[in-house]
Amino acid sequence: MASSKPRVKVPKTAKKGDVIEIKTLISHKMETGQRKDKKTGKPIPRKIINKFVATFDGEQVFAVDVEPAVSANPYIKFNMRAEKTGDLVFTWVDDDGKSYTAKKTLTVN
Repeated sequence: MASSKPRVKVPKTAKKGDVIEIKTLISHKMETGQRKDKKTGKPIPRKIINKFVATFDGEQVFAVDVEPAVSANPYIKFNMRAEKTGDLVFTWVDDDGKSYTAKKTLTVN
């Protein structure tokens, strides 16, 4: 599998008090552990993104635990109220404990 690549879409600017939409997607195979290797017949180990957390200036604004039924390349969309300029940090964690991060700055006028 190619390395997992997170993508995030955040407005560059917003007015104070606006509710903004944030879209995220990470390229990840999301192996459920239910399939068997065609050559060996052995189960393919589960390896999914199992947690997603978004923080704004160090404070959690959104989090979700992901289950195996989610498709490959999970897409997550949520809203938040823009109150001040700051950094959004997005973190995805998979079953191996590996984490993937992306960072975007939001400017509030």
